[in-house]
Amino acid sequence: MRTRDLGFLLAFSTAALPAGGLLLARLGLPLDLAAWFPIAFIFGVVPWIDAACGLDTDNPADVDEGHRLEHSRYFRTLTALVLPVWLGLLGWCAWQFTQQPFGPVGQLGWLVSTGVIGGVLAINPAHELIHKSTRWEPLLGGVLLTSVGYPGFKVEHVRGHHLHVATPEDSSSARLGESVYAFVPRALWRNVRNAWRLEAQRLRARGHSLWSARNEMVRWYALWLAFMAAFAVAGGFRALGFFLLQGLIAAATLEVINYVEHYGLQRREIAPGRYERVTHHHSWNAPQRYTNWLLFNLQRHSDHHAVARRRYQALHHHDDSPQLPAGYATMFVLALAPPLWRRVMNPRALACRH
Repeated sequence: MRTRDLGFLLAFSTAALPAGGLLLARLGLPLDLAAWFPIAFIFGVVPWIDAACGLDTDNPADVDEGHRLEHSRYFRTLTALVLPVWLGLLGWCAWQFTQQPFGPVGQLGWLVSTGVIGGVLAINPAHELIHKSTRWEPLLGGVLLTSVGYPGFKVEHVRGHHLHVATPEDSSSARLGESVYAFVPRALWRNVRNAWRLEAQRLRARGHSLWSARNEMVRWYALWLAFMAAFAVAGGFRALGFFLLQGLIAAATLEVINYVEHYGLQRREIAPGRYERVTHHHSWNAPQRYTNWLLFNLQRHSDHHAVARRRYQALHHHDDSPQLPAGYATMFVLALAPPLWRRVMNPRALACRH
């Protein structure tokens, strides 16, 4: 194992941010401000750490190294450990929400902080897991997604998004000029709808009923209801509301990242309804070393779409992929200001079209 691969342990560092906020409150920071500490760190400090850590454009030296990386247990163990870490953190954050004397500003901050961390620590590793061919990894990914109320992502992302990426048919590819505020609600609604539709098509083709245990969506939403019941029993309606709202924020966080990853890029239509093959030219790439450690190399998104089954530790950087001007934390904030976003990104997106 390369020494630099220890950096992926930093993916778990976001789990410490809520406790860090409460520690700051004990040291004198007003509690309602301390609730926002994770957000301040992720979007205010991470871009500076990115700048300090530089870029990572290294690729596996040869086929043998790539094969060794793909089959290393260390990397699989990290993504598997996410599930107990996240579920423990989620339960603890819900308990703190019911116990701490947060005012309205603090309640909102704690919800947004937990939801954004859920997008980073739950949905992002789930994205890695659902693409794998083992039996247990997609299962873990599905549980992570269900814990934030977005299990349809498991179905739609693999069977929908990867097929239609960078085309008008894709719910997760933002159009040139579209604002993030228009994109996110559309993506949330259409992705859930498409997941049910895709599962219904699969079951009809096999002669099975939609409303049965064979329906993956039915199973995942049954688990979601079990999560809801557990939070309601443990912490009452306050904990239940917390569980539902953190999930909505986590899913919205994911869709903002989808907005960043695919904004304005398009595949060439070679015949009515048929598009050129997906390559590493059809997603935005970002080589910031620190954020790639935090996100299990998610910013090497161009290569992920070119070779979807490739594991995160073996993903390649491509110099000729569309390149974001900064890491995801910076681009997330920029996306929230549509005029600035268009000024920065529209010329880049147009230059990538052919």
